[in-house]
Amino acid sequence: MKTHILEESNWEYVKDACIKTALLPWGATEAHNFHLPYGTDTMLAEYVAAAAAEQANKKGSGTIVLPSIAYGVNSGQMEVKLCMNMNPSTQAAILRDILYVLENHGINKLIIINAHGGNAFQPIIRELSLEFPDIMMFSVNWWTICRQEDFFEEPGDHAGELETSCLQAIAPHLVAPLERAGKGKEKRFRINGLKEKWAWTPRRWIYITEDTGVGNPAASTSEKGRKFLDCCIKSLADFVIDLSAINSEEELYEK
Repeated sequence: MKTHILEESNWEYVKDACIKTALLPWGATEAHNFHLPYGTDTMLAEYVAAAAAEQANKKGSGTIVLPSIAYGVNSGQMEVKLCMNMNPSTQAAILRDILYVLENHGINKLIIINAHGGNAFQPIIRELSLEFPDIMMFSVNWWTICRQEDFFEEPGDHAGELETSCLQAIAPHLVAPLERAGKGKEKRFRINGLKEKWAWTPRRWIYITEDTGVGNPAASTSEKGRKFLDCCIKSLADFVIDLSAINSEEELYEK
């Protein structure tokens, strides 16, 4: 039994456990080029959350990983077969229910471990913080924890070198041979404001990529993925450990 993972824990352990922080892996179910599985984002979120919690609990952080959510915001991919979409309003409703449970059991810190670029939890957290003022909520996009450029030649945005290398490291049996993968060439916006990213609109996947990938996975290796994952997990574990010493939101700030 891995006591840092709720799905694997039992009542004998949980009823007396001093749990201070909950980690919630949140991914997506979507196409990842021709070589990666639809569950790539969720698998990576689960792995990073579990590994960080395990490290943090060795320092007494009192952390548990909640069951993951495998549905993300994919409104721009509706034309891609079985890319599953969950609207932000639905995400807010699910998160509200989870917070209600945590509140009733005295767990006052929740960290969402996000693995999908379409998920944006900041506005949801802003809204729900008014309903649950005693719970500190955080969102971590795990793939931004460490500098991607220090590990990859071309990290890519979706099913590129970063994601492919990381999945090669944790689930190589689910990665098809790279010669089957598309090149992940992206068709960029034509209008300057969108190209320069000071204007924004959701990307429609059928217009920007022919293989559902954005980023070339050709240079991917499991060694690169392992090093990047280890870096991100270590920093996330340190963050969780630091939070375990915080009892109120006021303590997050310098005196």
